[in-house]
Amino acid sequence: MSETTSKADFTAKRDDDIHDAAKSITNNEVPINASGHVQELPQNFNLLSLAGVGLVVGNVWPAIGGSILVAIFNGGPPGVLYEFIVVSMFYWTVAASVAELASAIPSSAGVYHWASVTPGPKWGRVIGFFAGWWNYLAWCLGCASMSSILANTLVQMYALNHPGFVAESWHVFITYIITTWLSCAAVCLWNSAMPGLNKFGVFIILAGFIITVITVTVMPGRGGRPPLASSAFVWKDWTADIGYPDGFVFVAGMLNGAYSVGSVHATTQLAEEIPNPSRNVPIAILFQVVTGFVTGLCYLVAIMYAINDYDALFESAYPIAEIYRQATGSAAGATGLLSLVMICIALTVVGLYITCGRTLWALARDGATPFPGVLGHVQESLDMPLWSTIVTAVLVSVLGAIYVGSTTAFNAFVGTFILLCSCSFLACILPNLLSGRKNIAYGPFRMHGIWGFIINGIACAYLLIWSVIYCFPYALPTSAASMNYTCVIWGGLTFLVSLWWFGSARKGYQGPTTTGSVVPGMVIDAA
Repeated sequence: MSETTSKADFTAKRDDDIHDAAKSITNNEVPINASGHVQELPQNFNLLSLAGVGLVVGNVWPAIGGSILVAIFNGGPPGVLYEFIVVSMFYWTVAASVAELASAIPSSAGVYHWASVTPGPKWGRVIGFFAGWWNYLAWCLGCASMSSILANTLVQMYALNHPGFVAESWHVFITYIITTWLSCAAVCLWNSAMPGLNKFGVFIILAGFIITVITVTVMPGRGGRPPLASSAFVWKDWTADIGYPDGFVFVAGMLNGAYSVGSVHATTQLAEEIPNPSRNVPIAILFQVVTGFVTGLCYLVAIMYAINDYDALFESAYPIAEIYRQATGSAAGATGLLSLVMICIALTVVGLYITCGRTLWALARDGATPFPGVLGHVQESLDMPLWSTIVTAVLVSVLGAIYVGSTTAFNAFVGTFILLCSCSFLACILPNLLSGRKNIAYGPFRMHGIWGFIINGIACAYLLIWSVIYCFPYALPTSAASMNYTCVIWGGLTFLVSLWWFGSARKGYQGPTTTGSVVPGMVIDAA
């Protein structure tokens, strides 16, 4: 199918949507949602399953354990703990700002829609376009990084129980590709089962957290195993030899915590698949943030106390596997705990494909992508955006070919995910702040008076300053092999989006225009 034909089909589809909407309103139906589009996706989710998506996609304790390699160099155990606490506090302000916008405009377009509205009509079109693409690409990088954690976990589980096995990068890559496409297939073929799967995800993540914390706390010091680490080691003994002053080490080390708690907008992409989203989406965000912080902090404290050979972590390709081995004193015990991480991360990758597919679909239905008639189409037999989900899996597979087991590439994926998310958040929160918070019709959740300005201001300051900090080299002196390529990847992706904007999209792209829960002249589903 040519792109010209696709654009024509897309235009015809939008005309049909308007005709169908008018006819539905005549018949007293309620087909128009807050995005300004005809409701196409069934509302399969309720508050519990939506909260499950937030918990599963956020998946704080398995994510922070799987990516602890990013943080362990930045201050040792005290750095890991204090950096997580501080970055979580910053993300509370980001989450509150996002929840307020989600309550006002509960659209599956999420930050893309909000960034199209908060700057006003003059700049909203172009800012929203870039915010939408930054958001989608961030989710792709998030999916790639979580898939790499899943692949590493599976390979290390095998390696722990086969002493003669030497893990190679291609082992990780093959596992990465298999898990990527199995996750994509699950979302495409069993869409109706996703709400139930996310409810199960809530149970398994919380159960896995409890089992892991109890195990790594109780087993050390028993049966001849080394005892728990001292409180001084966990809370006081700062260790950082990466060439930067301690203060900069601390702020740069917040990256690992940001990676685990930074997806505060995960549930917003499902706003059109739940009744009363203006109320339910902010509640789901609150549940995600609170649960993620409590489980993440308790988990970190537990595994830091379980370390009895700190230097061995730096010799391990997957430090969390070594921590589990030290805690349990056996490969079998470590494998059992890693299996819990594996299940949780697998559920996360599935949840990420739900989010990624909906994000690209929301962009496509507004004409922001190539072939919008294809990518913006909902497969009626499956009740989900099939092609946008498959295209996402293709992009994640390409990213996997770049990764191929490289620690430097994984760190760059993590950093770029945070940087792209930060840019998309800034694109909607900062214009709202600078415009005096006047360009949207607020929903049930609103930060009144000066509090809205303060919280938005803190969120924007954090996002702006740390977006620069996260681009610095991980250590000094640096080399091509150890360089931080976050800014290079961000710049390259933004350049490609710019080419699409100036080459084609700016001529016909309009973007979202509705400014609140009620579409002017239409009736919306507010059940």
